[in-house]
Amino acid sequence: GAFQKKGHSARILSPEEAEKLAKDQVLVSEFKQLKLEKEAQKNWDLFYKRNSTNFFKDRHWTTREFQELKACREFADQKLTILEAGCGVGNCLFPLLEEDLNIFAYACDFSPRAVEYVKQNPLYSTERCKVFQCDLTKDDLLENIPADSVDVVTLIFVLSAVHPDKMHLVLKNIYKVLKPGKCVLFRDYGLYDHAMLRFKSGSKLGENFYVRQDGTRSYFFTEEFLSQLFKAEGYEQVVNEYVQRETVNRKEDLRVPRVFLQSKFQKP
Repeated sequence: GAFQKKGHSARILSPEEAEKLAKDQVLVSEFKQLKLEKEAQKNWDLFYKRNSTNFFKDRHWTTREFQELKACREFADQKLTILEAGCGVGNCLFPLLEEDLNIFAYACDFSPRAVEYVKQNPLYSTERCKVFQCDLTKDDLLENIPADSVDVVTLIFVLSAVHPDKMHLVLKNIYKVLKPGKCVLFRDYGLYDHAMLRFKSGSKLGENFYVRQDGTRSYFFTEEFLSQLFKAEGYEQVVNEYVQRETVNRKEDLRVPRVFLQSKFQKP
């Protein structure tokens, strides 16, 4: 069981949670931070090597949450071109291609291994998708995708893995391939999500930015930070709100607060 509410106010911490976060102020050394940045691709590659295609569940919720995938059509069978920026092993991509036969998808990922898994998937077809390896902070998307040609970009649990200083480069890159008037659909970790509260001390890289034990990193977004980030690159805000859920684990009688930011930004 779970309940969900959307809105503009951040989650309120319990006194214990607030105390834990207040105590945890020691940052990972600059040397280690530089090493993590340098080895980011290797760490994600190892993540996919360990977990192959088993870690993430197929995301059949995407079209339900993002009605825009249907709404952005001008007529029912209009062919849409989408870009899934940071496609992982295709958990979002393949359910979408199965569900909607009028989609052509570009998909890219930082990890060469993840891209290989996508290409090995029995549902992979070059007639319906083009998948390529790409570091969105520095590889020009125009090498694989024509300018102003994409109807929708999905950026789902991707930006949080990028160093905050480089996030604007991802948005700048995506902007070039998106058609004017079209949108980026965004969903990612929000401030005070359960995952943020579970980090042990010694994991903090910066404000709302942490490193997991496997070397992959995660940022937890505030509504204001995300809004400024997109607007600075020329996007207009359509929707930008917290989604707060409480997931109940009945077996262990645990209530887990999940916080995401779900947003939509348009290229004028």
